[in-house]
Amino acid sequence: MDHTGRTASEAPRILIVEDDAQIAGMVRDSLVEQGMLVEVAGDGAAMDAKMRALEFDLVLLDVMLPGEDGFSICRRLRAASDIAILMLTSVSGDIDRIVGLEIGADDYVTKPFVLRELTARIKGLLRRAKLAPARNDSPRKRHFRFDGWSVDPIRRQVHDPSKARVAMTTHEFDLLLAFCSNPGRVLTREQLLTVTHAGLAGPVERSIDVHISRLRQKIEADPRDPVLLKTVRLGGYIFTADVEELDG
Repeated sequence: MDHTGRTASEAPRILIVEDDAQIAGMVRDSLVEQGMLVEVAGDGAAMDAKMRALEFDLVLLDVMLPGEDGFSICRRLRAASDIAILMLTSVSGDIDRIVGLEIGADDYVTKPFVLRELTARIKGLLRRAKLAPARNDSPRKRHFRFDGWSVDPIRRQVHDPSKARVAMTTHEFDLLLAFCSNPGRVLTREQLLTVTHAGLAGPVERSIDVHISRLRQKIEADPRDPVLLKTVRLGGYIFTADVEELDG
């Protein structure tokens, strides 16, 4: 079973938080055609009620909502959960996108959007957010440890030296996993973009720096003076920790 308590064979459950009934209905119908279970909420309060009643795999969250805006909702969702969050906005440009990523969104789509691309983004996030491996025949069932931290790639969980679980977005976890798999090796932004977006047309390359900054806030004693995750000028990033690999 995954984090929703459903088996891997069951359809993913999506919550659309969008006050435009026409857009919400269009997206809902498209996702249902793809075999997903979809609920719609028109604002933050309705979203909260849906989430109390059901478990969801991904929240598709509009920025402009009546009452509490999408940024505020995203911030509190991320503080309480590592659920996948894809934000929608009618404002073009990088500013809103970077703000959304900084507060914990996993991806960002600007209106008007192509349904096919939106669906591809959602499927990509669902793949990366799965807590169970996609194939049972994979021989790589390793856990990683560094500086008292532990990383479980199978359950996609991270625990700090005090054994407390640290919530991470799908991109933050994928970055940490990439660094643990390649300690002492410089990874370029292009390589990291491929890791976190799985070949999809995602946010601008600048978003990698945003995710790195958020990851540092979670694993570094002083994010302003990182010792584990260092920037390599004109190169990318390097993970300097001594990483131990353990069988799962």
